[in-house]
Amino acid sequence: MRLLLMGPPGAGKGTQSAALAARYGIPAIATGDIFRSQVAERTPLGVTAQGYMDRGEYVPDEVTNAMVAVRLGAADCASGFLLDGYPRTAEQVVELDAMLAASGASLDAVVVLAVDTEELVERLVRRAGLEGRTDDTEPVIRRRQEVYAEQTAPLVALYAARGLVREVDGTGTVVDIAARIDAALGAQSTIEASVS
Repeated sequence: MRLLLMGPPGAGKGTQSAALAARYGIPAIATGDIFRSQVAERTPLGVTAQGYMDRGEYVPDEVTNAMVAVRLGAADCASGFLLDGYPRTAEQVVELDAMLAASGASLDAVVVLAVDTEELVERLVRRAGLEGRTDDTEPVIRRRQEVYAEQTAPLVALYAARGLVREVDGTGTVVDIAARIDAALGAQSTIEASVS
């Protein structure tokens, strides 16, 4: 299965992606994790990415596209994958379409986690306090929500026009949300074992 997991920052994509990938036996590919590891290692890419992330902006497409292309070419992606955090712009959709077409593949579904903006801000402020994340100040969090609304939310309409979108309520317990995702994908639920 080839899936995209979409939703605004703080919607729970990271929490759901690992369990979802485990349930379907596919790798979870999160661009945010790749960027954070590069930042922690202080690589040239990490230093560049840090500036964008600290301002709540997206890392430039050419950097992101190259990383995703390499990752999707890996052997463990041959039978499927779950993308979390990519594509984020219309240009990245075009790039992903080209990557998939080159391998004769296509997307099976786009799962969109829907959560109220104020709840998202509260979640991220709370997480920042618990984890000491410098990129999660309230002004940056609000800017990230604006950037998502401007650049990424329109992609939902694009994928909906292709009949791929499965919108899921992203509020409630991890188990409840996971069950909604499986139901949206028409899958038998094996949630308890995979998220506990």
